[in-house]
Amino acid sequence: MNLESIDQWFPVEQQRKYVSQLQGRVGLTRRRAEYFVKLWAYLLLKQRQILGKQLQQPLNELDLPAGFVPCTHREAQEIFYGEQDRGSDRSAGMMIDKLVALGLIEKDFDGNTTCIRIRSLLPNLHDSVPSEKSLKLVPDNFNPRLDAIPVASFLARNYNWMNKKTTALPQRIARILRGWAEQYPTGMRVLRRPDTQDAVGFYILYPVARESEANFFLPPRHSLHLSATWDNDPFQIAIPGDRHCTSIFIRSWQIDLAYKQQTSVSEFLQDAQKTLVRMQADFPNLCDMYTLAIHPGDEQLVSALGFQKTNQDPLCPLHWMYIPLDKYLSLNIELAVSVLKFD
Repeated sequence: MNLESIDQWFPVEQQRKYVSQLQGRVGLTRRRAEYFVKLWAYLLLKQRQILGKQLQQPLNELDLPAGFVPCTHREAQEIFYGEQDRGSDRSAGMMIDKLVALGLIEKDFDGNTTCIRIRSLLPNLHDSVPSEKSLKLVPDNFNPRLDAIPVASFLARNYNWMNKKTTALPQRIARILRGWAEQYPTGMRVLRRPDTQDAVGFYILYPVARESEANFFLPPRHSLHLSATWDNDPFQIAIPGDRHCTSIFIRSWQIDLAYKQQTSVSEFLQDAQKTLVRMQADFPNLCDMYTLAIHPGDEQLVSALGFQKTNQDPLCPLHWMYIPLDKYLSLNIELAVSVLKFD
């Protein structure tokens, strides 16, 4: 079976029926639904071929493949994009991550081979959920009693995006978030669903004590904390009123992949601008902002906002990224993110 022949094995007319039934789930655009259906068909056909079963052309419906099926990012790239110039192997891998976040597939990686399992059958897809177009997410204060666990869960998925050999544990992240909320809650915000009040986005703007500023000029791997396994935090938080505090560390800025659309990203970034203005009342000499881009998609976003790479880690693909605070506050967020594609 050739990748180019997916439409012959499972005709476009049949694909559209599945896509129409999938649409309506929050975060599932038509394009993502089309990619998922093609991936589903390919994995089903590939597994049957591996098992030596005779392939009957064309398929009239999709059954659920049994367990995990090997699928490289190169295969996914050809399934999703074909001869188009739209996507690379890496963008195909990021699309797989989005389908994982949507709960449609599971991904396993043993260090050599990526395997994918289809999770959902169409009869289970008619949940009563609002259309993503009608769902307006709302920025709000982080509530450590309500938000720590759900936020920790999607942060852990992001930190472990490369495979399932996880090191970032949700319970550890939740404990850290609650500790930070006791120290300085002003810099912690969430993005909520208005219907369920669930937190689906989170950021923390962390005022850094002068004693910890040297970390920004050291290899960035030493400054990982939420995604690491050690308990000692390399950064000391500044106390409100500290006139020696000049730096903000964006320790996390994430929207769960299922909800990461241009409108939600833009609104949450503008909310961060407002939060920074409030923080200037507590720390009047703030002037520098730093962050670490852990996921490839994060690097594209912060680069579009004007962050510049500074100190590169010699042992891993991490680098500090910097922007002057005044530059970020004067930024036209909607214009800056308009060049990005979140599909």
